[in-house]
Amino acid sequence: MSPPPSSGETVPSNGDSVGTSSGPLQILPIQHASVLFTFDGKHIYVDPAAEGNYERLPKADYIFVTHSHFDHFDLPRISLLRGAATVVVGPPDVAAKVTGAQTMKSGDKATFPSFEVAAVPAYNLVRGPKPGQLFHPPGQGEGFVFTFGGKRIYVSGDTECTPEMKALENIDVAFVCMRLPYTMPPREAAECIKAFKPRIVYPYHYQTSNLEELTEALATEKSIEVRLRDWYPKK
Repeated sequence: MSPPPSSGETVPSNGDSVGTSSGPLQILPIQHASVLFTFDGKHIYVDPAAEGNYERLPKADYIFVTHSHFDHFDLPRISLLRGAATVVVGPPDVAAKVTGAQTMKSGDKATFPSFEVAAVPAYNLVRGPKPGQLFHPPGQGEGFVFTFGGKRIYVSGDTECTPEMKALENIDVAFVCMRLPYTMPPREAAECIKAFKPRIVYPYHYQTSNLEELTEALATEKSIEVRLRDWYPKK
């Protein structure tokens, strides 16, 4: 596995860009639940996992992990992307597995030189492997709300349509998970999206979900732009 370029190199141009009061925020979907934000010369990865092509991507300045399931968290991948000054952040079950990582729990907020971030609960309400168990119990994982130059970016992590998601406010860009049986179907995700009304939404973590169900359910929401991107490029 080839090491990624050093931090500070440019990101491939096949992503999106969102304007902020402090310059553009570049958004690069990588694979499944992995995304790279580049802002103010810093590279911020969320949920780098074993899948995905990282060979042309830069070293991380920051790595945020929503929870420790294998499709969101991979120690070899983190080691590959990590430099001497990389900051790694995650909930307790992640921070306990990564030397030097910082812990964020629901309700926590942190300020870094170029951005701010808040942890938002991510959990199942009803779905689990068997009665009395949940795929993602409360407290295990977190979503994150980043603020880059006044723009608020929400990354849901693995969750159902929780009261905390519905209560989000002033979200400019949202990455909302879907996939049965582990999180929620597209129509349920659409109901949550209608509740907090992000200006732009990226469905992600969807695998074989029917995204037409999401776009149809949101067709009347003219203030919400749905951006469909290929989170599962052929190898």
